[in-house]
Order: sequence, then structure tokens, then C-alpha cells
Amino acid sequence: MTSKNKDNVVVGIGEALWDILPDGKKIGGAPANFAYHVSQFGLPGIAVSAVGHDKLGKELTDTFAERGLQTSISAVDYPTGTVIVEVDNMGVPAYDIKQNVAWDNIPFTTELESLAKRTRAVCFGSLAQRNIVSRETIHKFLDAMPDNEDTLRIFDINLRQGFYTPELIDESMKKCNVLKINDEELVLVSRLFGYPDIDLQDKCRILLGKYNLKMLILTCGVNGSYVFTPGCVSFVETPKVEVADTVGAGDSFTAAFTAGILQGLPVDEAHKQAVAVSAFVCTQHGAMPVLPEKLIHNSK
Repeated sequence: MTSKNKDNVVVGIGEALWDILPDGKKIGGAPANFAYHVSQFGLPGIAVSAVGHDKLGKELTDTFAERGLQTSISAVDYPTGTVIVEVDNMGVPAYDIKQNVAWDNIPFTTELESLAKRTRAVCFGSLAQRNIVSRETIHKFLDAMPDNEDTLRIFDINLRQGFYTPELIDESMKKCNVLKINDEELVLVSRLFGYPDIDLQDKCRILLGKYNLKMLILTCGVNGSYVFTPGCVSFVETPKVEVADTVGAGDSFTAAFTAGILQGLPVDEAHKQAVAVSAFVCTQHGAMPVLPEKLIHNSK
């Protein structure tokens, strides 16, 4: 593990992989994207995952190091993960996610347990829980984190290719205190949980109360985004930008919002920051562009 910070780290745990895009391969995986963007705001972001004993795995860890991203990445006897990404003429990606790969088999080590005990915020999703090994590691990590009011356990649901079950979603929502979901995912989850005929905002309020969440973030593409808390609702319109692709935009939104909250911004200001950052990422190719200084400085 490469980490210079001893306390209050921010972790993205789960898949780290190569997105194979029409113009070549780019580093990706939602938790790694999250950790990278958090680190751009000056916070100690750490990507937790696994790679294979192969060329792609070495390239992946080397690329993280080149970008200055701290990692806790195990080498395991499975191939490094890849995703074939096809982007339509609106810039919206479709994914072919290879199975039985390294990030499906993240081991829970004593090093990882130690990291969990000093983690201030973690972001995890549903995809990396498709295999029991990584699922159990993620749950053990969540259970080992400090149990205090300021700790954030963010479930960025990221439903992909049917790699989820109602039981997995329910258990993850019970373990999180912040839920990030988009409008299409909210419709799917509502069908799974049996309340399909309620409007989107009421569905969010039901989930907020049912799982005793601090916050629920709902993104609706070009139709804006919401942050629900027990006391209020923040809404921000989506800026109109020239879209290169939307790969990683949602991860950058979650990271920028988390950074804002951890750095003391009110919910509505953290929300505005998240929208601005994700809009910029949409104008770039790939999931991990360098953010312009003005977006970072505006948060401080």
C-alpha cells in the first residue's frame, strides 16, 4: 500500500479495471474513479481493489502511481479486469464487463482492516459485490470502520448488466448512510421493492426514511439532480455542455460532493460543486481527466 496519510482517509473500494473504449484503453472502475477525483480536492483518496499478475495489472498500478493516487491493491491469481465500452452518438456508454477477474476476488487482509479503522468516508457499489469474495471483503471493511456520526458510508449503487439482486441492494442500503442513485436505477429498485407507481421524489423520501439515511443523491441526467436530507431537498439543474462521453461522470459527481461535505460545505454548495465537476468530466474522454484549477479552488 502507498499512503502518506495516517488519519481520515477517503476510500473507494471495488473494481479497478481498464475501460476498452473506441479510441483505446483508459483506466476505470467506479471506486478508483471516486478515489482519484477525491484526491484532486486535496483529500487522501485511496483506491482499494485487486489486479492480476499480468501486464494489464502492472500497467494499472503504474498508471495510478503516475497520477499520484494512493492505493491498496492486492495481486491475485485472476486476470486484471477489463470492460468493453461502446459509446452511442449521444455519448452514453454501454458496458460489457468481463467476469471472474481480479477485482471479483479482493482479499480482506490485516492491512485492509487497519485502513478501514481510519477511514472517514468510503464509496462502494453493487458491481464489485457480484462475487462472494469481494462482497465479504467490502462488508468486513464497512463493519471495521469507525462507528461515529461523521463517518460516511456511501453506496453508489451503479447497477450493471444484472449483476445484482434485491437482497444485495437491501443489505447494502442497510450498511450505508448515503445513497447515490440515478433515475433509471431508482425505477428498477422501486420495481424490486414493490412501489413502482409513486413519483421519483416520493420514492427517494421512502428510501431515506426506510434506511435511516443521512442523504440520498438522485441524478437525472439532463433533467438535473437532487440531494434529499431528512430536513430539506436541494435541486441543481444540469449545465448544457458539449459531451465527449459520460464515462465516470457519476463517479466524479459523488467524489466532488463527498469532498465538499468533508471540507465543511453546506449540502447545497457541495451539490453545486458536484454538478460543475461532473459537467466538466462529460466534456472529456475517459473517466479520470485532470480537473481545472478553478473547479478545485472554488471549493475552498
